[in-house]
Amino acid sequence: MTVERFDVVVAGAGLPGLALASALARTGLRIALADRAPIATPDSDAGTWDTRIYAISPGSAAFLARIGAWQALSCERMTAVESMRIEGDGRGVLQFSAYDLGERALAWIVEERALRAALLPTLHAAGVAMYGGVPFEGLAWSPESARLTLADGNALEAQLLVGADGVRSWVRAAAGLVAVPKPYGQTAVVANFGCERAHHGCARQWFRTDGGVLAWLPLPERRISIVWSAPDALAAELLAEPLESLALRVGAAGESALGHLAALGPAAGFPLLQLRLPTSVAHRLALVGDAAHGLHPLAGQGVNLGFGDADALAEVLRERGPVTDPGAPVLLTRYARRRAEPVLAMQAVTDGLAQLFGTSRPWLRLLRNAGLSAVDRLPMVKRMLAQPALR
Repeated sequence: MTVERFDVVVAGAGLPGLALASALARTGLRIALADRAPIATPDSDAGTWDTRIYAISPGSAAFLARIGAWQALSCERMTAVESMRIEGDGRGVLQFSAYDLGERALAWIVEERALRAALLPTLHAAGVAMYGGVPFEGLAWSPESARLTLADGNALEAQLLVGADGVRSWVRAAAGLVAVPKPYGQTAVVANFGCERAHHGCARQWFRTDGGVLAWLPLPERRISIVWSAPDALAAELLAEPLESLALRVGAAGESALGHLAALGPAAGFPLLQLRLPTSVAHRLALVGDAAHGLHPLAGQGVNLGFGDADALAEVLRERGPVTDPGAPVLLTRYARRRAEPVLAMQAVTDGLAQLFGTSRPWLRLLRNAGLSAVDRLPMVKRMLAQPALR
């Protein structure tokens, strides 16, 4: 067995894992990134649009800019969300404007493959060692280090291991942090469409009477990406629909707000899972991204929380001062405390809204829609609600 030694090993090359490895390498630490899938730049086809898109907050954009990834993105493949319109399942309406909040944009809509293609060169430039396409086989601990054994017989040893391998994290389970993700009973149906009328950079969201949530997110020119968080039975119907029929159903569900829709490719479905952990750290272990928390996509904040984790952990290790051990308990405790409040707050908001709009009691329906409209008339309250998502 060949054992390679590093200061930190990041296990999981999703977007938060890629960003974290890049950020940590700039703190003077020797970093390795490992993933069971190959770590490679995705194929890019200018004629197609990725079904996996993200609403990147201004705070996440600033973090990505600091590691050199944001400026590598093509302006032609991203869209600024300049306003947002949220409609309840009655007549309640809540609107946000980037102008009113003093922001250039509420978020930027970016394809997953574009973000990955922008992040990977920053890892190469920072000298991150990469081990892709090899399953994880074992995890062992000593007082001084963690050792991740790969299926090819090699092992990566470090003072700190970071689990960034998703909501069903192998690393988290192997470390003994038992957590079973809880299904929401919904599936996110995602697809891209051309639209008859211009969207003007407006994101739209509808809370539906069936407990689901439909979001339309602006893509460049007259295109949108949709995320329909639908009850599982309805999601199965939507995914089985021919593309023309799916476009008609999506358009009708969105009140034909942008005229006729035309599907730009097949839809995909992702089961929605909730994950809450009592802690995001353990002995020589830190968790980031979906390995540390899972939440409903109605606020579009999942990847932003992951980037927030990466930014916070990199900052804690960069400011470690005389503490030379990146896996020292004092540093891991500092990271966990820094992330506890924003993660719990966002989970409380998303889960609370999902439950609030998931019940069909008439009196509660009237109350929640009246609440949306009341908040819409209070600029200071809207600003307070928007700030955590922006930052």
